[in-house]
Amino acid sequence: METILNFFDFIQDLGVSVLMPIVIFLIGLAFKTGFGKSLKAGLTVGVGFIGLNLVINELLGTSLSPAVKEMITRFGLELQAIDIGWPATAAIAFGSTVGIIIIPVGLVVNIVMLLTNTTQTVNVDIWDYWHFAFSGALVAILTNSVMYGVIAAVFNMIIIMVLGDITAPYVEKSLDLPGVSLPHGFTAAYAPIAMLFNKIFDAIPGVRNINISTEKLQEKFGVFGEPIFVGSILGVFIGILAGYDVKGVLTLAISLAAVLVLIPKMAALLMEGLIPISDAASEYIQENFKNRGKIYIGLDSAIGVGHPVTMAISLVLVPMAVFLAVILPGNQVMPFADLATIPWMFVLITPIVRGNAFRAIIIGIVSLTVGLYLATDLAPLMTSAASNVGFAMPEGSELISSIVDGANPLSWIIVRANEFGTIGLIVLGVFAVGLAIWNRRRIIKEARGLKTE
Repeated sequence: METILNFFDFIQDLGVSVLMPIVIFLIGLAFKTGFGKSLKAGLTVGVGFIGLNLVINELLGTSLSPAVKEMITRFGLELQAIDIGWPATAAIAFGSTVGIIIIPVGLVVNIVMLLTNTTQTVNVDIWDYWHFAFSGALVAILTNSVMYGVIAAVFNMIIIMVLGDITAPYVEKSLDLPGVSLPHGFTAAYAPIAMLFNKIFDAIPGVRNINISTEKLQEKFGVFGEPIFVGSILGVFIGILAGYDVKGVLTLAISLAAVLVLIPKMAALLMEGLIPISDAASEYIQENFKNRGKIYIGLDSAIGVGHPVTMAISLVLVPMAVFLAVILPGNQVMPFADLATIPWMFVLITPIVRGNAFRAIIIGIVSLTVGLYLATDLAPLMTSAASNVGFAMPEGSELISSIVDGANPLSWIIVRANEFGTIGLIVLGVFAVGLAIWNRRRIIKEARGLKTE
């Protein structure tokens, strides 16, 4: 048993840029794509992820985080709980007892769901299983039961897998990512919220007709409505708020312009490697299994953050998130390390609202407002989880939290449902299994439709 756990621990430590090419290569071989094509596909996907990480972490992260820090310092903003960021949160999640076994458990869940036709997604985004481990770890602390924690993590994954399936058409149409779904524990949690708000917007006269999109901006402002100019303008705005000098403002402007231009190009490179594997998987499934709809490859939602509306809205919400944190009564979390991850919140929101920036920003403000309270509520549990794995607390802090996944509405529901003990877990299980059964019926209906075309 220890050998098996050590193996998965090694897999976990590889990181997405190394792990993803290996997984894609093996999937390619499994679906008879051929050794050479599978190897090229895997390497291309790996290069694409490295490019994405360079842009997101080295360019966006190193440019935006210092600006936010200066903004917080400049205005003397301080709250009790520190946002430690997703890398630290992931380390805490994987360091927990639930996290140690989440990868093999998650693989089994995915296989069972594929065999029972309750998902269309082959989730190769193994590293991001930490989102499920996070909710499971907090449940384990709350209930003092590792078993409850593991079961909660499984239910979390089932729900996210279904959300990945039903949002895949949005991903294909709006983000131009055919054959891809995004069963990401943070991103997918906001899809139901976006769907609900979309219906509300559609029901309100006048509001339903408000549409601010990149296409309309480009129609109105010409070249100045393009992403490169939007990024530059937002960089100037954030730089001024941070109190930067002229050099600092201009550097930030160029950096954010580069982010908006380069992310879509890196995502396109990644897709170049993925499409042959996705096509082969779909063809194989259609030929060998009955009542199967389209098959999707589940990826990290990082490939979708490059949509101009997603990035523009996210950059606008960076200073707004800090402002909200200060003015909201009862909030104790100061957003900081995770502010650069706000785009992940919008990866599915943007396609669902059909690229309408007006709707996206309203949903974003509401989600951040509620999310800060959720992060405040989960801060004590998250601090306990950190203590259990020997996490070094930031100097001078008594509580820690994060936007990813502390402000995640689905994680909060899963954790707090378990305050009711076995009854809460049963209700959660009934919902997750019921959702999976509903998804199976939807998949079968879709498969019949494909056969009649």
